[in-house]
Amino acid sequence: MRVATFNANSIRTRLEIVVNWMRDHEPDVLCLQETKAQDRDFPLAELQAYGYHVSFRGQKSYNGVAMISREAPADVRFGFDDGKSPDDTRLMTARFGRVHVINTYVPQGRDIDHEMYAYKQEWFDRLRATFEARYSTRMRVVWVGDLNVAPEPMDIHNADQQANHVCFHEDIQAAFRRARDWGFVDVFRQHRPDPGEYSYYDYRTVNAVDRAMGWRIDHILATRCLARRATDAFIDLAPRRLPRPSDHTFMVADFDA
Repeated sequence: MRVATFNANSIRTRLEIVVNWMRDHEPDVLCLQETKAQDRDFPLAELQAYGYHVSFRGQKSYNGVAMISREAPADVRFGFDDGKSPDDTRLMTARFGRVHVINTYVPQGRDIDHEMYAYKQEWFDRLRATFEARYSTRMRVVWVGDLNVAPEPMDIHNADQQANHVCFHEDIQAAFRRARDWGFVDVFRQHRPDPGEYSYYDYRTVNAVDRAMGWRIDHILATRCLARRATDAFIDLAPRRLPRPSDHTFMVADFDA
């Protein structure tokens, strides 16, 4: 089973990139974030024309999550169910056979002194509670998405300059670990233990990809029983080099599941 994640930064703008990548790499499930399209404007018909099943929830010019898959998903759900703001354009879950897929677009946080940074930390804690409520660590669960956190210095090209960044600050790393430690393994690091591989490259940095000036803030994690079945994981830089790319690129994991 091939699972991939991609922050599209507008599905309508990046539709050709998504379709061509799926044709070339044949994922079983592609999770998208930041689709930036109201449901009525999502390019559903175009994707269905290629034979894909599509589940999505979005809003205009902001947020949005989707899953594009070969097989029809079961148990599709959007958002939290804890009685607080559901954030249903940032979180979706579904099941494909025995594998449960969690697709997340974690808030960026803006600034460490901003109220959205506190909300981001709470978001990870709410996610941990969702894991506890909906799943067991004995189940095959994969958690993917733009998590807006670089867990270790090796996940940033210039970590020594980023201590107070909302995606690297020690508080957000701790919040991420609390969620991860429910029972997830970093599948990418399991197969790619060396530094220097990144999934995000800022538009404002000239020739960022060629200069390896990036961040790894997109992730694929799995429960231990599923992580043991992972056969490979990689980041595909080719789409980031295309005309009009997203600032993120595709991350992929393969499972014998």
